[in-house]
Amino acid sequence: MGSTGIRATVAGLALAAAMTATACGGQDPAPSGGGVSGDITVFAAASLTEAFTKIGKDFEAANPGTKVTFNFAGSSALATQITQGAPADVFAVASPATMKTVVDAGDAAGTPVVLVKNQLVIAVPKGNPKGIATLENLSKPDLKVALCAEQVPCGAAAKKALDNAGVKVTPVTLEQDVKAALSKVKLGEVDAALVYRTDAKAAAADVDGIEFPESANAINDYPVVALKDAPNKAGAEAFLAYLRSEPAKAVLTAAGFQAP
Repeated sequence: MGSTGIRATVAGLALAAAMTATACGGQDPAPSGGGVSGDITVFAAASLTEAFTKIGKDFEAANPGTKVTFNFAGSSALATQITQGAPADVFAVASPATMKTVVDAGDAAGTPVVLVKNQLVIAVPKGNPKGIATLENLSKPDLKVALCAEQVPCGAAAKKALDNAGVKVTPVTLEQDVKAALSKVKLGEVDAALVYRTDAKAAAADVDGIEFPESANAINDYPVVALKDAPNKAGAEAFLAYLRSEPAKAVLTAAGFQAP
């Protein structure tokens, strides 16, 4: 056989081997460096806004080709959206009770894990013009106080703290998430609000956070879970894994969240 025939035979054998390998593998090999990609939608409690926004950007930088989109709102509203079929990959909530509604509806993929804890403070305008120092001070009739509605986690925590302390507060407004309650203080529409420590810290340029001991009896756990009908299941698992990484933990701690 001439050299030309030998080359043709070798090329044919190489092609046959490649075709056999592809058939045995069932699919083309994954592209080099193939990992998580695409859009990842995260429904998260409003109090996670600052920390998760930073974590989302860090995750995207660590995983080129991904885009994390957040829906921040009151936990109860988010749970309702999920149980009514809103597409999302990950759910991070400010109370186990709210998470339970999603789990009971069969929308969770696996068992939720507590990511962090959070605690209430009294948010007051910068400089604390009314001289508020204790939870009991909020019962003064001349004070305008904002609370979260009881059906959302910050409201449930506020009610628990007030009830345990035997303090009666008549709020001038009940808000659907902690950011809305905090905004009332920032805008000067109320004298004080019960909000999470993390939210007061994020708004430190505009408000002061007054610690009170009764808040230790109303600490909120923040569970997180991937969703059963996640459009990007691989992305959901990757984001959950990243939330447990040291860089993400550092962001959460810096924001004022407590370890679970």
